Amino acid sequence: MDYNSHTDAVVRVAVALVNALTPGERRGRAFPEPADAGAAATAGLRTVYPDYRELGEEDGDELAAVAARLRAVFTAVANDDADSAARRVNALLEEFHARPRLDRHDGEPWHLHFHGSGGTRAGEWAASCATGLAIVLGSEFGDRLGVCTAPHCDRVYVDVSRNGTRRFCSTACQNRVKTAAFRARTKTG
Repeated sequence: MDYNSHTDAVVRVAVALVNALTPGERRGRAFPEPADAGAAATAGLRTVYPDYRELGEEDGDELAAVAARLRAVFTAVANDDADSAARRVNALLEEFHARPRLDRHDGEPWHLHFHGSGGTRAGEWAASCATGLAIVLGSEFGDRLGVCTAPHCDRVYVDVSRNGTRRFCSTACQNRVKTAAFRARTKTG
C-alpha cells in the first residue's frame, strides 16, 4: 500500500493486537483468550516493534478490549459493510481523542503520531490504530482489511499485495486450503 511507514506500522500493530488478544480460531485450531493479556499484547506489539517494553496485565487487559473493537472493523470490511467499519472507527477516534502530533524519536525524522488523551498505553494505541485504520478506510485501499477465509481460522490481515486479492491470514492457512482442495480432487478423480 502507498502510505508512510509509520501508518503502515500502526495498521500492522492493529492486526497484531487483534490476532494476539482476541479469542477464536487460528490455523485450524481453537485460539483461546490469552491467559496473560500483558504478555500476549507485548508479543503482538513486538511483531512490529521488536524492542517494545514489557506490558503488565492491566495494560494487556485494556488492549484486549480495544482489540475486540478493532476486530469488529476488520469483520465489517470482510462482510462488505464499509459503513459499519467507518462508524466503528469513528467511535474509537472520538472515544480515545485521537489528535495529531509531530514526534521525533529513536533517531527517526519528524513523523506524525496520533495520541489519545489520558496517557494510558492502551488509549494511545487505540487512538493510533483507529487513525491508521481510518486512513486505510478513507482511501482506495479501504477493502484491503480482511478476515482469513480458511476453514477454522478467523485471524485478521491487511492486504498489501499489488493486486489486492489476499484471502488468508498466512501462508500456512493458504497451504492448508490448497492441500485440502488437492486431496479432494485426487480422492474423487
